[in-house]
Amino acid sequence: MIDADGYRPNVGIIVANSEGDVLWARRVGQDAWQFPQGGIKSNESPEEALYRELREEIGLEQESVKIVGCTRGWLRYRLPRRLLRQNETSFVGQKQKWYMLKMLDPDDAVSFSHSEQPEFDSWRWVSYWYPLGQVVQFKQDVYRRAMKELAPFVSRCLAN
Repeated sequence: MIDADGYRPNVGIIVANSEGDVLWARRVGQDAWQFPQGGIKSNESPEEALYRELREEIGLEQESVKIVGCTRGWLRYRLPRRLLRQNETSFVGQKQKWYMLKMLDPDDAVSFSHSEQPEFDSWRWVSYWYPLGQVVQFKQDVYRRAMKELAPFVSRCLAN
């Protein structure tokens, strides 16, 4: 499901705790950290993809979180040439709908055992803006735009 401009639809997921920190996950076998994200299948809405990816990537169920905000439109990034797939389903980048979620469950609900091939092997809570200086360069602009738009929703995650 690639659009006319060559972008694959995707969801980006920012999970925040009651202190306003965000879940930051390390890719398996790499020193590369990112927010959970994943492709939207042709038969899914962005919200359905969000819940599927949330379970597959970090083991959280729909009941484990509450959606507190999402980006108004699609945010795009291009993949570096070295990461492009050269086949009939190739795409130039991803267009993402980003969601801010409040985590309702305790920390030990996070698990990487819900996928045959986990994408992550570690995670930690970090301050809200920390990921901007840590994510791989080609994703920095889309992270900046998503986080700037979703920043007002962090207050909905804070403990009362």
